[in-house]
Amino acid sequence: MNLLASPIPYSLKDLAIYFLKLGTWGFGGPVALIGYMHRDLVENKKWISDEDYKEGLALSQLAPGPLAAQLSIYLGYVHYNILGATIVGIAFVLPSFLMVLALGWAYVHFGGLPWMQGLFYGIGAAVIGIITMSSYKLTLKSLGKDLWLWGIFSILLITTFLLEEENIWLILGSGVFIWLLKSPPKLSKSSALSFSFPVLLQASTAFAFKGKLWQIAWFFTKAGAFVFGSGLAIVPFLYGGVVKDFKWLSEQQFVDAVAVAMITPGPVVITVGFIGYLVSGFSGATVAAAATFLPCYFFTVLPAPYFKKYGKHPGIKAFIDGVTAAAVGAIAGAVLVLAKRTITDPFTIILAIAAAYVIFNYKKIQEPFIILIAGLIGLSLTFLK
Repeated sequence: MNLLASPIPYSLKDLAIYFLKLGTWGFGGPVALIGYMHRDLVENKKWISDEDYKEGLALSQLAPGPLAAQLSIYLGYVHYNILGATIVGIAFVLPSFLMVLALGWAYVHFGGLPWMQGLFYGIGAAVIGIITMSSYKLTLKSLGKDLWLWGIFSILLITTFLLEEENIWLILGSGVFIWLLKSPPKLSKSSALSFSFPVLLQASTAFAFKGKLWQIAWFFTKAGAFVFGSGLAIVPFLYGGVVKDFKWLSEQQFVDAVAVAMITPGPVVITVGFIGYLVSGFSGATVAAAATFLPCYFFTVLPAPYFKKYGKHPGIKAFIDGVTAAAVGAIAGAVLVLAKRTITDPFTIILAIAAAYVIFNYKKIQEPFIILIAGLIGLSLTFLK
């Protein structure tokens, strides 16, 4: 043990409390959440170095599963290894899971929650303003003045916006391009194996299980293990399974489930808990959430030691820089996709601009307060229509 090493500037308890709060108050989905993590942990508290954050973001983009949850797990691993990753992951996911359980119970017992659409009308617009500012700050911080990185950012922004999905091969290729450009490697069998990683993750999953809970477990395991991109990328996959294939939910129930994900804080993919509750009560919610998040946990902690060990190597660092630029571009593209779907009339335009203005100019005003005001305005406007 190196007694001269710099002490860790925070305790595991401090980090767990931070992620418990972020899971409770962190609205805006993956784009906003990873922006909050960078702002709070890297810039303000200085608990996590910018290099460690970039490594975590690169790994989260390369591996399947929900982006924000994976990044939180990696940041827990940075100084506290497996224990830190486990505690942080649970702390981040637990608050929103409990919220969707409560909403699921209310939905079943009161025959739907029509007020959710009104809340989402206001919250969705404010979230666009918030995540636009988060994306802007993250972009400036991550890319600096490197024109190659800005070029990669632009390509991913455009392709993500046009295709409305993140392309894992473009992200991976961006890392390889910067790697070859800035630190040409000596190829070996191990390097070839490492770049087959995303291919191996897309192996066939055609197995059959009997019993509803087993079906839920296997379906949501596939959702967590084989869907790349942010938590929003999982929505089409879920729709195909729970509505089309298994017919567990109606179209309206699925739309309501997505609305629940958007009006609750924490990772968007927590909608799986709400869906699981509608399908099979508390057991279904627990199984669906565990099955979705366990793969992303393992896909983060298993390669994490190698990212930590070799992340400062010039070749690996160049690769991570390329992947980070691509990831930030994909995130910016996702913001535009969400804006296209959410900003639909003058009221939503005004709410989005107002939220962005407040976030940029009044740093003491916290996001939850803005979200609350926007939700109440959305409800009021909905009832007045």
